[in-house]
Amino acid sequence: MNPAPWPAPAKLNLFLHVLGRRADGYHDIQTAFQLIDLADSLVIRPRADGAIVRPGGPPAVPEQTDLCIRAARRLQAEHPAGPGAEIRLAKRIPIMGGLGGGSSDAATTLVALNEIWGLRLPVDRLAAIGRELGADVPLFVHGHSAWAEGTGERLTPLALPAMHFALVYPGAGVPTAEVFQAPELTRNSARTTIRGFLKAGGRNDCEAVVAARHPAVAAALTWLRQRGDARLTGTGSCVFAPFADERSAHAALEGLPPGWTGLVARGLDRSPLQERLAAERSGGCGPE
Repeated sequence: MNPAPWPAPAKLNLFLHVLGRRADGYHDIQTAFQLIDLADSLVIRPRADGAIVRPGGPPAVPEQTDLCIRAARRLQAEHPAGPGAEIRLAKRIPIMGGLGGGSSDAATTLVALNEIWGLRLPVDRLAAIGRELGADVPLFVHGHSAWAEGTGERLTPLALPAMHFALVYPGAGVPTAEVFQAPELTRNSARTTIRGFLKAGGRNDCEAVVAARHPAVAAALTWLRQRGDARLTGTGSCVFAPFADERSAHAALEGLPPGWTGLVARGLDRSPLQERLAAERSGGCGPE
């Protein structure tokens, strides 16, 4: 029987301000990360032979570039004489959709294998390893909705109003590097505060770039704005609108154009990965 799966939740960027480009080529940003209950799932088994393999995963992501595999191999370097792992990944989060799916998969791999292998590395160490893999990985390692600064690694836990979200994936992804390398991206947003964001909100500085370069995203924004306060998450391609209840979020997606995918998700303050980890440690997590 399979062991119980480990969840890898998605995130939304409720706003995203780009403050400037750093000397190392990365960007200083401010954003509010909202975790949501849309999640991938990973079934992980230890292997005695030290191999890291992925017998099940998305065909569009080659095993050698899969962030799960990269995360497992990076963590294995902390204890090279230890066991390997078999990782089966079931995707629900759209790829290159701005929802952090790959980063969350990597974070779940780090957290799960740290437990399965008995490494007991502290969470800050796991987050530092995760940062080598992607700027959003530390968010998912820590497992709380958060205010983020720097390149996204300076995190402050954030309690957000209970909301449901209507999400639209317009059928194609957007590469993050393309957006942050775009010469037309504005990089001079003024610094704000948590209080300022909660009072006045914010915008996504990447939205105009993505909408101009990707007509499908522009069309999805126009369509969803007829139903709610739609905006882009991250560098896209998914767009979302918040609603006070699940029924309203579902209603907003009625009549979705062909070729698009509509999803409804609930906002979370705490990641289900933390609940799964607690269950593992308590011995209360049996097979499916």
